[in-house]
Amino acid sequence: MKVALVHDYLSQDGGAERVLKALHEIWPDAPIFVLFHDANKINYLDQDKIHTSFLNRLPFVNQIFQWYLPLMPVATERHQLQGYDLVISSSSGFAKGIITSTDTLHIAYCHTPPRFLWGDGNNYLSDLKNNRLVKIFLPILTHRLRLWDQLSTKRVDNFIANSNTVKRRINKYYRRDSQVIFPPVDTDRFQTAAKVGNYYVAGGRLVPYKRLDLVIKVFNRLGWPLKIFGIGSEYPYLKKIAKANIEFYGKISEDEKAQLLSEAIAFIHPQKEDFGITPLEAMAAGRPVIAYSQGGATETVLPNETGVFFEQQTWESLLHTLLNFDSSAFDSAKIRAHAQNFSTDRFKNEIKNFVTEQFSQFQNNLD
Repeated sequence: MKVALVHDYLSQDGGAERVLKALHEIWPDAPIFVLFHDANKINYLDQDKIHTSFLNRLPFVNQIFQWYLPLMPVATERHQLQGYDLVISSSSGFAKGIITSTDTLHIAYCHTPPRFLWGDGNNYLSDLKNNRLVKIFLPILTHRLRLWDQLSTKRVDNFIANSNTVKRRINKYYRRDSQVIFPPVDTDRFQTAAKVGNYYVAGGRLVPYKRLDLVIKVFNRLGWPLKIFGIGSEYPYLKKIAKANIEFYGKISEDEKAQLLSEAIAFIHPQKEDFGITPLEAMAAGRPVIAYSQGGATETVLPNETGVFFEQQTWESLLHTLLNFDSSAFDSAKIRAHAQNFSTDRFKNEIKNFVTEQFSQFQNNLD
């Protein structure tokens, strides 16, 4: 079976890229088609397998890719995918819009329908603080992009959703059914610590929708130690408003993150995510999670077993939860055991089983 992988673009290292990495480990000989690639940020994939579109030759595409949104549909459609038996797209944007032949099975792993097109445009625009031209013209473009995005779903034979939250979004905006397969979490990288420290931890990509500002407002009032890891557009603002009890670590290695999580009292997750891998990494390190009760966290955090929820996305609600939080009520071994249900091996097995079943049905229909 000749397989190709398609991903939106490789300019940031997040959960979607870890899905692509796992897919590439299953099918190491498969070429990877992307719109553009920043090799300085994504260097753990086989570079010889990566094929980029004409967008990769345009100026500043990795830094300010939003400038090129109008060109992304046509660039996606120009990927050369003839001669493959199976194409798997990994997409939260354009990759599912590839054009394949009638004898090629196209399975789309959907991280989410594009948020800037479907219901979350305001949050997306808030991430573009230094891109005023894009903020002006994007609302004009979204109508056309929305039509193309919806049309592109007709080219997909089978959808996989990365969570039940995304499954509902796929059904709402595309009127398509999907199979839920949770993303891979590298649980083997994390271990429980012999001794827990006196601090809480939060972090990831520091962008507006992650709502780290809520966490800082709470810890500014409490004066408790808080450690924040990660970089992003919000980093200067968050550091400016934080008091001395809040420490910023910036970009850290995976090993440093594992240690930081394992020794924390708890990990704080104030945002609404489609899935959310970092809370599961914290659980793999045996630490409970304090999460906003919306989105993917509701599918991974077990109330009063692996963490607790706060009900409103406000600093007051988070403060109330923290004041009533008792970390001694949680068993690190049980928390870690729960996280193992989301391991990379589990993901690979579920994907291979799904692909085998769907490819067999597809081949039977061709005969």
